[in-house]
Amino acid sequence: MTTLPASPVIRSAAPVDQASVEVIVHSAYRHYIARIGQKPGPMLDDYAALIAQGGVHLLERDGTAQAVLVLVPQPDAMLLDNIAVAPAAQGQGLGRTLLAFAETQARAQGHDRIRLYTHVLMTENQAIYARIGYRETHRATEKGLHRVYMEKPLLAQ
Repeated sequence: MTTLPASPVIRSAAPVDQASVEVIVHSAYRHYIARIGQKPGPMLDDYAALIAQGGVHLLERDGTAQAVLVLVPQPDAMLLDNIAVAPAAQGQGLGRTLLAFAETQARAQGHDRIRLYTHVLMTENQAIYARIGYRETHRATEKGLHRVYMEKPLLAQ
């Protein structure tokens, strides 16, 4: 008999979760270091501060943290600041689950669009976002990182 994994649960991260958040982020992004020549932005973030601000969400399955989402409300949109899935959990739809959750959170906070950015060399991410309705708005260099900004209008549900 095959046992299916439990449905994912998404919850706000607490200070006790900081180490788990950092492990997921670092393991999900470390393979990009060689490609872009430096640590990606999410590997440099202050997760203690982000957790304290209430913007970090954990996706858990079977009681284990498997993915991280960081949302930052802005005056004109919700910023999806980071999404990271632990390598062992990739390919199971958890990223899409978090993207849908981000859109629900954005709508609940009165936003009619969601914005994100990714590194210009993370082309596979750009392709994923484009397939689900994000469109490039501009490019910028910030903190020494070459970023592609994308935005998606949120339809009322």
